[in-house]
Amino acid sequence: MTAKISRINPDQLHDTPGYHHITVVEAGRTAYLAGQCPLDQGGSLVGAGSLDVQVDQVVVNALAALAAVHAQPQHVVRSVIYVRSDDQQDLGLAWHRLTASALGPAFTSASTLLGVAQLGFAGQLVEVDLTVALPD
Repeated sequence: MTAKISRINPDQLHDTPGYHHITVVEAGRTAYLAGQCPLDQGGSLVGAGSLDVQVDQVVVNALAALAAVHAQPQHVVRSVIYVRSDDQQDLGLAWHRLTASALGPAFTSASTLLGVAQLGFAGQLVEVDLTVALPD
């Protein structure tokens, strides 16, 4: 049986820019992806200083991780996006680039966007953490 996924925005809560306040998964298996970083297959950081290039690499990596568990972006039920910045404009740029990408459907579920002081790799500007309701 395929997991039933419902996405809800209660009337009592504010409108969102595309995500849902609540994602409910009725049944099934889940996968928890490690934070997807802007690293190439060899483990080198790409796009030093470029949020756009780093977001694009994160998308490539997240899609590969999803494919490894036979899932697609619409199977994501929770996302956390970390952007190394305290500038709201940078956070918005990362959000818009991610939601416009092939990974975009992942961000219609419950999602959190955070500005942080530091990420794990020197020069890293973005990381995405995903939880997935696996299809059968």
